[in-house]
Amino acid sequence: MRFEISKVLDAIEGRVCTDPSLARAVVDLAEVIRWQDLDGGRPASLLRLGMVIDALSRQLEEDSVPVYAIVHRALLSDADLTSNERMVVRRWADDGLVEVLDQPGDRMLEVADLLGLPVLSRVRFDGLGGRWPWLGQAGRVLAPVPGAGGPVFIAHVGGGQTPASGSRSPAGAKLLARQWRCPEPGCALFGGGGGGGAFADLARVDRAPAGQPPPTLRNGVPSCPRHGARLGDAGPRPRTAVLAVRIGGLVRRRFVLTETQPVLVGRAPDATGGVVLGQWLNDEARRWISRNHVRFELRVGEVIVTDTSTNGSGVRPGGSMAEPDRIPLAPQQSRVLGDGDLVELYPGVQIGRADEVISDAKFSPTSVMAEAPTMAMRLPRP
Repeated sequence: MRFEISKVLDAIEGRVCTDPSLARAVVDLAEVIRWQDLDGGRPASLLRLGMVIDALSRQLEEDSVPVYAIVHRALLSDADLTSNERMVVRRWADDGLVEVLDQPGDRMLEVADLLGLPVLSRVRFDGLGGRWPWLGQAGRVLAPVPGAGGPVFIAHVGGGQTPASGSRSPAGAKLLARQWRCPEPGCALFGGGGGGGAFADLARVDRAPAGQPPPTLRNGVPSCPRHGARLGDAGPRPRTAVLAVRIGGLVRRRFVLTETQPVLVGRAPDATGGVVLGQWLNDEARRWISRNHVRFELRVGEVIVTDTSTNGSGVRPGGSMAEPDRIPLAPQQSRVLGDGDLVELYPGVQIGRADEVISDAKFSPTSVMAEAPTMAMRLPRP
């Protein structure tokens, strides 16, 4: 059972991030793991985060939905968690996949405001509407509650179960236009300082700039949420584009494209950071789609696709599925993607800008809890 639990925790790890371009909701991890009524299990369990992520995936009708988890510092030594779970949370914190704070509630609302994300919490945040007016919008704050087959969401305001996103705040847009650097050595969120003075070598950022979280604002000054230190401005952040892969009508995953790093997509790309499709393909699609099928690049704000396959691809202009509209893309041929364009690697396997690709198949996304031991999942009966 220990091996199975380790596998599911590894799967959950792939769904937590502090990347503003990929996160789909903000959660207080310490609160989530203590939602004992979700499974009737032990007082604290990291597996409950996977249950909540599954519920979010079902509502958004997407696979691989990441969440922005904020962790109370006390969770790192919580005796109600297993030693393995504590080790996993510490690793997430060390790798910058989650934020570790003394006051997660304040930061949770700040991140939701800066990024325009919904909040998953049982707390109603009454009395804070003056500071955060969007708290009164339907679907912006939802509580996970027990349901048949797993958690479901109930919105604190307006009812319903669907998480609602908003626009990034003006402050968020300004903060996310820049790269930031923390003076503390080894800072996982903003690249540690270390040596040469507090803000030396600001141009060098140890982690991917595109995935850098938003700073916290302390008296209007961009600061590191973990260390409280004032951040140094390391220059403009590279442009990004978020693309989504749809297979069989369901959005399977999103990925970020930057001007500094092209991305290979295929059955099993060779390059680090490539997008692997093989796990979602049927046998015929696996035979057709190459290991490295297409390469995406971002140049001066334009998304360019180059076919790197053996069999070729196609472009669906404006997302049209009419066969006469399909434009063949031969091996080694490139094309700039226009608004609504979809790259089709094989019938039913398409890639486009994330805000233009939606799921149109009514079936459940892959569960992040697929490897969880059944004895750890005592769900309410319908």
